[in-house]
Amino acid sequence: MASFQFEDLGTKDYKECWDYQESLMKGVIDEKLSQKKPTSKNHFLLVEHHHVYTLGRSGDTNNLLVDKDFLNKIKATYYKIDRGGDITYHGPGQLVGYPIIDLEYFHLGIKQYIGKMENAIIEIIGQYGIKGGLKKGATGVWLDAEDPSKARKICAIGVRASRYVTMHGFALNVNTDLKYFGYINPCGFTDYGVTSIEKETGKKTDMEEIKEFTKEAFNKIF
Repeated sequence: MASFQFEDLGTKDYKECWDYQESLMKGVIDEKLSQKKPTSKNHFLLVEHHHVYTLGRSGDTNNLLVDKDFLNKIKATYYKIDRGGDITYHGPGQLVGYPIIDLEYFHLGIKQYIGKMENAIIEIIGQYGIKGGLKKGATGVWLDAEDPSKARKICAIGVRASRYVTMHGFALNVNTDLKYFGYINPCGFTDYGVTSIEKETGKKTDMEEIKEFTKEAFNKIF
């Protein structure tokens, strides 16, 4: 089984990173087609973005609650993109992970892949004493998922696959400024909140440390 090839991009513009993902995905697909079998070639990007809102292909534009002028005021951009899911926010203090892998090589379907990603995130936040879980009918990682009065999301997940090769991935709120979620209905939900590791623990988390936990968890669970 192949280990993930992690690449730390630091802070990178969303569109620039999206284009980079597309080029890497093409490279993995090309190798798969040329050798006529699943490929172990993979990439796993770790990145923080400048303030940006992204709307998935099945998302509702009404879940963006502000206009273009307000986005300019808060120095945020907005993109309609080709992943699954609805609207979400990316920004400083949030760890975003983009695995670009051949699911056939790992013997996974999309639902299994997302499940493994969720389990990896649950293990990562567990390092900080936070108990994550899953919410019926929703992707991502939640806290107090079964209590409607307390349920809050700490990690969003949205992926795309072509010829079983993936792109996009997860967005884990670490030291994220959560007020930016107030300008959207996160992931289309109007009745649940969002949270971060910082909010749950009451202190800043070292981003380099959590990147190491991420590498360990994903290599272990996959």
